[in-house]
Amino acid sequence: MKIIDLSVAIENDVAADPPGLGPKIVYSSHAEGAAEMLRFFPGLAAGDLPDAEGWAVERMELSAHCGTHLDAPWHFASTMNGGERAWTIDEVPLDWCIRPGVKLDLRHLADGYVATAADVRDALDRIDYVLKPFDIVLVNTAAGAAYGRPDFVGRGCGVGRDATHWLLDQGVHITGTDAWSWDAPFTYTAKAYAETRNAGLIWEGHKAGREGIFLHLEKLTRLDELPPTGFTVSCLPVKIKAGSAGWCRAIAILPP
Repeated sequence: MKIIDLSVAIENDVAADPPGLGPKIVYSSHAEGAAEMLRFFPGLAAGDLPDAEGWAVERMELSAHCGTHLDAPWHFASTMNGGERAWTIDEVPLDWCIRPGVKLDLRHLADGYVATAADVRDALDRIDYVLKPFDIVLVNTAAGAAYGRPDFVGRGCGVGRDATHWLLDQGVHITGTDAWSWDAPFTYTAKAYAETRNAGLIWEGHKAGREGIFLHLEKLTRLDELPPTGFTVSCLPVKIKAGSAGWCRAIAILPP
């Protein structure tokens, strides 16, 4: 098989989140690890260890939404599916997370554009594909090529309320994007809200998940390398108790 890694690395000082929301990683060296190891074994000297090295360790401060991650319904609201308590990430059925993948190329849509159900149907028509229940739909936007650049958070189209509802109506429960958010960048939404005072425009794609059972991946990468269909997506999330999301090593598995 061929595997394409769809996950970005969690790392310091990369323009992958708005200011103040990125991860902070402190790296401890093998020498520092040796000093720490001595506390567990009285009488041990650092020179007794091979090359006087102990363990290397990373201490991290980050949200569950740093890096490539899967959003649980709890992230969007306290209820889902018309009133049920929303699932947290540790409650997501794992068999939903290993399913056939479908890639929709929306790179031609402008930054800040809110994709409609018609846009999604057009993208499916271009690849001559009919969605099946539990397909995992990945959206390739203009943000993918901008990852790590200062303008990344403001790049790419979003997916709107009616498009999200339409996907749910086809039996799709997990989607993904290479942008910072499933919705349009906040700078564009803020402008639209200022002009209309319509609060329904804020986070409309996320909030659509309240009417169904909806999860999505954010900050994917290398979607441009995927074929439209014919691959399997694996996006098993880290099991965070009562979490709104979980980091995942999302991959695409292609036949040999």
